[in-house]
Amino acid sequence: MKKNFDVIITGAGIIGLSIALQLARRSTLRILVLEKGAAVGEGSTGASSAVCRFRYTLNDMVALARDGIHAYRHWNEFTGLKQPAAQFQNDGVLWIPGDDRNWADAEHARMAELNVATEVLDAAEQKERFPALSTCTVAPDLVTGEPHDCVSASRSLLELDGGHIDPAAAAQDLVDACRARGVEVRFRARVSEIETSDSGIRAVLLEDGSRIPAQLLINAAGPWCNDLYRAAGLDSGWDLVPTRIQVLYLDCPESVPGNIPVSVDFQGGIYFRTQNRGRQLVVGSVLEDDEKEAVADPDHFNRLHDDDFMYTKLHALSHRIPRLPNRGQVRGYCGLYTVNRDDIHPIVGKTAVDGFWVANGFSGHGFKLAPAIGSMMARAITGASSEFDTDVPIDFFAVDRRPIDIAMKSVLA
Repeated sequence: MKKNFDVIITGAGIIGLSIALQLARRSTLRILVLEKGAAVGEGSTGASSAVCRFRYTLNDMVALARDGIHAYRHWNEFTGLKQPAAQFQNDGVLWIPGDDRNWADAEHARMAELNVATEVLDAAEQKERFPALSTCTVAPDLVTGEPHDCVSASRSLLELDGGHIDPAAAAQDLVDACRARGVEVRFRARVSEIETSDSGIRAVLLEDGSRIPAQLLINAAGPWCNDLYRAAGLDSGWDLVPTRIQVLYLDCPESVPGNIPVSVDFQGGIYFRTQNRGRQLVVGSVLEDDEKEAVADPDHFNRLHDDDFMYTKLHALSHRIPRLPNRGQVRGYCGLYTVNRDDIHPIVGKTAVDGFWVANGFSGHGFKLAPAIGSMMARAITGASSEFDTDVPIDFFAVDRRPIDIAMKSVLA
């Protein structure tokens, strides 16, 4: 028997599933999520470092991150699952700005106005709280690797409620939560065509030849989003580029003392966090130059890290964690951001094609924002409010908006 659906969402990553759950919790809409992969986490979500930090340049982005992280911090309540697989790790997020003595205090005051709990740590306080981390404010030489005499004068910002969560486990929890609310989630279901008429969306056609009628279609296909725009006969008007992103991970032995927070090291150009109960470190880049490798085909790209990337990031990491041994196996993987090269912010909402809605171009911000983006979309579609809503208006990310004027075009924007 053929089923009818009110809403079809393409993409069962963290964004698509968050939208589906938020729609289901506030409506009786019949919802179908289509995922081209064979299982959860095969796209950008599975390769995410899933860092949950609050600080952004724009206040609306801080508010959106705050609202998204609130859902992760109350994951049982958000998903409705008694025993979700994912658990929020409240390690805190430490921002290390280097020799800028005013940055942390100014951001601390701004975060307080946005209801984000932070502390400013001077060098002595940071060393007491996190003894493994150097308080040096001199940038490491990332070209030659030459050593320097460290100056211990840091003044850093600690986000008390930040942390991380397992991305694949969180996505699987959302699949379970969606299905518990009557949402159908199908894997190995790749959209090949979209039928439209003068009145808008009519149906989607899958690669297996099946046709599914739809009047409301949401493009949450991540790096594959451009295929859906083309299938709908629409130019998004934005430069949305699948982009290869490298991540390293290595053992963190017991000789490294104390707890290590999620850390953002401006001068080293890296972020890092622990995983596996603190026994491993995950390391990535915060530099714009490391977010420029376009991928022509998101189904086929180099998934192994580059040696040059590895050596540079390990040198920066060793500068920040001096007692990290210079031995042991370093492994890596690559995932994809969908970088909006126009302004590093997503486009979210309705398009010029009636019934075709989008949530694309998250540029590395998507994981932490996802529950709030789901709220934003679901409220715009249904008109109904629910728990875990955000007050940030959907027009902030409107498809027909002008690019946001922002100086930094990296994952830290």
